[in-house]
Order: sequence, then C-alpha cells, then structure tokens
Amino acid sequence: MSDKNKLNGAGPDTGAAPDTSAGTAADVDEIMKKYDRESNTRVFEGVPRVVIKYLLAAFSLLMVYMNLFANWDERVRRASFVGMVIIFAFLLYPAKKGSGAVRTNYVPWYDVLLMAIGSGSFFYYVVNFSAIIKHATRINQVEIILGVLGVLVLVEACRRVVGLPILCVATCFVIYAFSTGASLKSIVYNLFYTTGGVIGTPIGVCSTYIVLFILFGAFLEVTGISEFFIQVANSIAGASSGGPAKVAVISSALCGMVSGSSVANTVTTGSVTIPLMKKTGYRGEFAGAVEAAASTGGQIMPPIMGAAAFLMAEMVGVQYGVIAVKAILPAFLYFLGIFIMVHLEAKRLGLKGLNKEELPKFGHLILTKGFLLLPLIILVVMVMKGFTMSRSAVIATFVAIAVSMIRKETRMNFDGFVTALENGAKNTLSVAIACGIAGIIAGVVTMTGLGQILISAIVSVAGNVTLIALLLTMVTCVVLGMGVPTTANYIIMATTCAPILVTGMHIEPIAAHMFVFYFGIVADITPPVALAAYAGSAIAKSNPMRTALNASKLAIAAFIVPYIFALNPAMLFIDTTAAGVVMIVVTSIVGLFGVSAGLEGFMMADMPMWQRILSVIGGLMLIYPGNLTDILGVAIVGVVLAMQVSARRKAAA
Repeated sequence: MSDKNKLNGAGPDTGAAPDTSAGTAADVDEIMKKYDRESNTRVFEGVPRVVIKYLLAAFSLLMVYMNLFANWDERVRRASFVGMVIIFAFLLYPAKKGSGAVRTNYVPWYDVLLMAIGSGSFFYYVVNFSAIIKHATRINQVEIILGVLGVLVLVEACRRVVGLPILCVATCFVIYAFSTGASLKSIVYNLFYTTGGVIGTPIGVCSTYIVLFILFGAFLEVTGISEFFIQVANSIAGASSGGPAKVAVISSALCGMVSGSSVANTVTTGSVTIPLMKKTGYRGEFAGAVEAAASTGGQIMPPIMGAAAFLMAEMVGVQYGVIAVKAILPAFLYFLGIFIMVHLEAKRLGLKGLNKEELPKFGHLILTKGFLLLPLIILVVMVMKGFTMSRSAVIATFVAIAVSMIRKETRMNFDGFVTALENGAKNTLSVAIACGIAGIIAGVVTMTGLGQILISAIVSVAGNVTLIALLLTMVTCVVLGMGVPTTANYIIMATTCAPILVTGMHIEPIAAHMFVFYFGIVADITPPVALAAYAGSAIAKSNPMRTALNASKLAIAAFIVPYIFALNPAMLFIDTTAAGVVMIVVTSIVGLFGVSAGLEGFMMADMPMWQRILSVIGGLMLIYPGNLTDILGVAIVGVVLAMQVSARRKAAA
C-alpha cells in the first residue's frame, strides 16, 4: 500500500505546475532512502532484475492462492510465509544502509548463507510439522538449534528492513523471560514452534488480510488513483486562501486510505504540495509540517486505515467493518483540525490560492476519472455486507484491473500487472518482519504472565485514576513508536497496554485499542524521532525540529480525541443515539475550531494570550461529550468570537 514505488518517475499531474526548486525525482528518492528504511534496497539490472521481479510477482500470486484455495494447516501456512519473506529480505536488503547501490547485481555469500539458514529453519518446521506437533514440548537438540537460528536470522532481517527500535524492545522482553527462570528449550518452543510466538496472530493476520490489502493498494497505485486524488483535492481547495496547504490535507487523507507508510505518503504527495505551499507564501517549517501531519493521519482514515486496523479487528474480536465505521468521526476530526489551522494560518498571513484557470474542474474529473473510485466502493460494500476480508480484497483488486481498462491513460498492460504484483510483495516484507518480531513480544507476555504484572503495576501507579493511566499509556506508546512501524507498535501496545486499560480501568475494548493505535501513529511526527516530519522538512528545506514541532501542533486533534473516546465512547458510536451523534459532530467541530484558533493565535484577528487560553479551554469543553461542558464551551468560544469580530471591525475602520 506504500507509494514509495512510484517515486522514480515523474510527479503526479496536479493541474498546476509545481515549483521545481524542491529538486528532481532523484532528490525525492534520496529523501526516501534517508528516512524510509524500506527504500534502501539493492540495485539489480538486466536479467537478474527481471528474474527478481517475476519471483516477487509469483510470491504475490502464491499469497492469493494460499488464502483463497489452499487448505493448508494454519501453522504450515504461517511458517511457509515467514520462510519466503526471509528469502526476499536478504535478497533485496544489504547489511549496511546505502551499500546496495555500490555493486549492481550482487548478493554477498554471507547473505545467501543467512537466507538459507533462516528460511531453512522455518521450512524444516513445515516439512516436519506432523512429527513436531506429536512430540509437543519434547523438541530435540537439533530443533532447539534450528529455532534459535530461525529467530536470530529473523532479527537480522528486522534490523535491515525495519530498524533497531523494535529489536531493543523485543530483546528486553526475551531477557525478562530468561530472568523468570524459563529454560532455553521452553522459550524456543513457545516462540518458534507454537502460534503464540513468531507465527502467532500478527503473522496470521499479515499472511491473510494484510498481504491481500497491500496487493490491492499496489494495483490501485498502478491505475493512477493517487494522481486522481491530488487532482480532486486541487479542484476542491486549490483556489481558496492558502490553497496548496488545503490540497495537501485533502490529498494526503485520500492517498492515506491506500498507503501504509507515513514517510512514503509525505514524500509522494509532498514532492508536489510542499513546493506549491512555499510558493504561495507558507514558511518551510509550516509547509513540511502540514504534509507530515496529514500524511501520518492517512493511517487512521477509513476504510483501509493501514495494516493495523486488521490486527485490531482480530484482537478485539469484531468485524473489520465495525472498526472502520467507529473510526470515521475521530479521523474526520483529525483532518478537520489540520484543515482549520491551515486556513487560519492562511488568513493570518493574507495568503492567496492558486489561479483558478490552471486548476482541474471537479465535475470534469469525476466524469472522466471517477471510475477509479469503483474498487474502493466495491471493497467497502463487500466488507459491510459480511464478505470475508480476503475475498473482498481480491475481488476489489480484480475490479481495479478492470476499471483501469476504461481509459487509455489508466489502462494496465501486462508489465503494469506484473509491476503491481512486484510492488505488493515488496511492500509486504517490512510489515511481515515487524509482525514476526512483535509476535515474539506477545509470546513472552503470554508465557510469563507479564501482562497481569503490568496491569497491577499501572493500576497501582495510577491510583485507579483513569486519566493518569491514559497519560502513562500515551507516553509509552509515543516512546515505543519512535522509529517503529505502526503495525509493530500497535501489536506491542495492544499486547501490553490495551489490556491494562480494558481490565484495569474498565475502558471499552475498541476504545482502548483505538487509543493505543492513535498514539502509536503520532510517534511519526512527535520529536525527537519524527521520521515523517523530517522527510517533510527535507523536501521543504526547513529546520527539522521546528517542522516536527509544527506538525505536532497541527495534529493536536490526535492528542485530544483519543482521550475523549476513551473516557466517553459515544464518539465511537457506542451507547449513543442518532441525535447524540449529530450533537457530538457539531460540538466537536466548534470545539476544534476553538482549540485550533487558540493554538494558531488567530481567529478573525490576532489573539492576545488570554483569548488564546480561553479559546483552547472552551474548545476542549466542547469536544468532551456532556451537556454541561457543551454549554460552557459554547459560551466561552462565543465570547472570544464576539471579541474577535469586534477587533476585526475596529481594524477595518
């Protein structure tokens, strides 16, 4: 679902000429290699390039076959999946960052050896599956050695493809398992040979739902839907005050539905929108922050919501469609908050929009390219109708191929078909490896009973005060999420912290899981390790830390809304009525306006500090569901607005 595979060609046709000062496609590719570890792959040309391309395509087709037609034992299917992922990880990713471009068509002998040992360990499990399950915990010395080697090679693959932060966390958990007195044999058995470890629920979900939805996203990209989304955003908001920034918010929200990477989304859409924002008059730090904040939020945007949403459905025990529906209002408020702050900044600076004559027309776009939305519509309808997620994703992929044939410029030829399969396989690797390592963490929690210990500890520290428990959880999520892929971060937090909120603080399960999901995501824009913000600053040529701080301010809704639905799940449409939902929507919008204006320091005119503080307080009261807080919030924001109108009239007189 990542957009990074599109970055070697020309930028999207947005309907307005971008400012080329930001650099060429080579510059964009360099930014991706710096901030997105997945982009640091070896270079292959000629026959080796073709062979690897078709091997990756075959892997994608095998995933479709395994999920729709094969009747394999679940453990065999998962172990086979991990074994193949390890092969491609060592084939594509060099040991050292950036060294892949040094020698073309070269894979060192030690990577071939690691590839054989790692995949061989998992394939041994597949071949000897019947015997292994019969003797259960009585695994022999050879099986212990193979289990250790398999885990260690997976760890090295994770270091190359994903990064060190999640490995540090996993190492601490494994050390804790040994400290409890567990033997090497017991740990290896639980983490390698059962569905409570590497081949546990995360890999199970990845090898079924996630891989097929990643493949669906890859086919959507080939149809040109990202370019279509950017054009639509331009037609809607391009001509308004500070238009390019609003285009960035809308296009990133739309592209984020089919993208699983904050950095890739930032670089892909930002290579077009950030230069336009700067050209319009926005500061570089603000332009990069807008794109980073909006792109990061793409992973909470229904209906796809990145890979973690599928894991959430599995862990909470509800249909994926239920998760997608409950995520609508929080996602809407997130992007609305950014949009409002962008608008207020444009008004404060007196910025203009793009020339209307240069922008595409919305009606014309829908008539000529609206068919590209059909696969997404079909997907949503099928999921809501109760079809399995695997079947829905595959059918929606076939629809994407079919609709691409309608017009010549979107038509998918054979090479485009194979490229989509290749990209789908590539984009699966990082998620799969992260899920495998996260499975180790989940396995240790299960086998040692660490979850119950953590619940008791947090409840004790929080003193049964829910707000304190939520605050501690938020800090943990942000810290663990720094440099860790969203999927892996969610698994860690869903295993360790979500049960604390559910069991210890009696918070609704969906609200608890959504809470840790949100704060795992915002780590991508929260200093000091704000990878999406740093990628945006590289394009904007701005100060990275200031860009990250601006992004955190713009994404203020992501720091507020989770507390609201955790304390009162009405925002997730739980235990409420239609009238209650309407009231929540209206008060939340007004509340976000108050908070955004207070943080921006501008509503109708420049705001003194006391008005800014009042505006934020009134906004927060409105966002929190409750009649008393709504009344007080309306009164406070109303008074500030009246003062602002008066100040504007005096300034105009």
